[in-house]
Amino acid sequence: MATLYSSSVHCPSYAFSRLSSSSSSNGHHHRIGFASSLPQRSKIFLQCLKNSHQNIVLMQDGPLATTATPVGNETPFKESKGGLLSGASLEECKDAVSFDNNENESSVSITVVGASGDLAKKKIFPALFALYYEDCLPKHFTIYGYARSKMTDSELRNMVSRTLTCRIDKRENCDEKMEEFLKRCFYHSGQYDSEENFAELDKMLKKHEGGRVSNRLFYLSIPPNIFIDAVKCASLSASSSNGWTRVIVEKPFGRDSESSSALTKALKNYLDEDQIFRIDHYLGKELVENLSVLRFSNLIFEPLWSRQYIRNVQLIFSEDFGTEGRGGYFDNYGIIRDIMQNHLLQILALFAMETPVSLDAEDIRNEKVKVLRSMRPLQLEDMVVGQYKSHTKGGVNYPAYTDDKTVPNGSLTPTFAAAALFIDNARWDGVPFLMKAGKALHSKRAEIRVQFRHVPGNLYNRNFGTDLDRATNELVIRVQPDEAIYLKINNKVPGLGMRLDRSNLNLHYAARYSKEIPDAYERLLLDAIEGERRLFIRSDELDAAWALFTPLLKELEEKKIIPEYYPYGSRGPVGAHYLAARYKVRWGDLNGEQ
Repeated sequence: MATLYSSSVHCPSYAFSRLSSSSSSNGHHHRIGFASSLPQRSKIFLQCLKNSHQNIVLMQDGPLATTATPVGNETPFKESKGGLLSGASLEECKDAVSFDNNENESSVSITVVGASGDLAKKKIFPALFALYYEDCLPKHFTIYGYARSKMTDSELRNMVSRTLTCRIDKRENCDEKMEEFLKRCFYHSGQYDSEENFAELDKMLKKHEGGRVSNRLFYLSIPPNIFIDAVKCASLSASSSNGWTRVIVEKPFGRDSESSSALTKALKNYLDEDQIFRIDHYLGKELVENLSVLRFSNLIFEPLWSRQYIRNVQLIFSEDFGTEGRGGYFDNYGIIRDIMQNHLLQILALFAMETPVSLDAEDIRNEKVKVLRSMRPLQLEDMVVGQYKSHTKGGVNYPAYTDDKTVPNGSLTPTFAAAALFIDNARWDGVPFLMKAGKALHSKRAEIRVQFRHVPGNLYNRNFGTDLDRATNELVIRVQPDEAIYLKINNKVPGLGMRLDRSNLNLHYAARYSKEIPDAYERLLLDAIEGERRLFIRSDELDAAWALFTPLLKELEEKKIIPEYYPYGSRGPVGAHYLAARYKVRWGDLNGEQ
């Protein structure tokens, strides 16, 4: 099938053109400015011309070509009264010529702060390599790892190389590309709260930038309690002097409204809002990106996207494993903060928003904020929490959440939560948005399920007995794994009799597209480099999201609500089914369909 249209965007030219425009427009963002070294370099460059062409006399008001008598060796490195150097070394001449050639070019320096951590090793460096592999990074780029661990450049490269993989369709030059990429990776050891260490990093970055316009991206792959220290030091000691400086901040963005607001306020002491890129990697997933395309460019869906035709919307996230030694981090946040308040709520906002004025980042984010502000704050009666317990299956004993040695004894932190949310606006009034997230469940999935209303006076209801839920149409957007979009319809089974069947109109991405789907971090890192903010979270959006969940989270903790226990590998607490039944809904992932 032919492609309907192409944006004609190819990574190399796209990245470069976006980079050039961004660097010129965003240079004013830096809190700290540095005097440009251009005047002094220019003097050296002019002196080099003088040394090379003895019959050119350079005067303060400009060069004047005239015949001059060659003179003997002059004393080097002395400045004349007019401000020009009377001599320049060969090394200075080379530097000056290099600078003159580079001053109109730009470079990107990417610093991964917390480079020795799991996220950097498993996600960030592989994503950067994938971008390089696809020719999506600019011509001049450098990657620096920064962490407290002592490590050499070669040790960093060795560590990174173990996690790099190549695209399926370009494996023929994999080793060569990998070697070239690793040559661009360097390491600097330092403390996260040391301006001196970041100043040392700044010197190293300048060396690699070679006099070009320097654009700098800092990825904070570190715990939130040291965000501010790192941002302060990077801003004061390692900001770009003539390009843009941006900072990617990993979640969690606080634990509640108060801590999130304090974090935002502290960040804005050193950065402008448009320098802060709050990353939620779910927004970079292919099927989440496709949500707006599916809705706004297909006439068959747009008219149906309202309370008139939709009974309920389900946002489901499940993992088939537990905390596995990460309980120390997880116990401080729980499944509601870890998954629901950010990943699932962001998807809900994208799903439910009104048509934006344009595809510009601010227009889209404005509509998402309107949705969040239209939602009712969550009540305790609209929430079910659970925690997985030990279970033996097939001779294998699966541990309980509290069996994890990093989890405090008697912890009441939920590993499962189900909630019913409502949007009080004209489009969605009365439609339940059911959200469910949990660990140690029967399957691994993330999906959106849209269940449509029953056909009024359906002539064929008797063929389905009393189970009307089986007769309803359902649109399923499977975000992961095995990405797909399929629509459940009622269909006649071939034959002489009248027998109905429920069938799928299925767009299975692996079958339809041969190209490998990029990882979410690849898309988001490229967007950050290009200054595209559409998939990043704005501060007022974050405030609205926390306002929904903070009262409920405080009530759960203050009342010490005991979670409902469910066996490891099960379908979750029974209470989740009662919650759905209250709104005449059945969870779509419980009928064995994929």
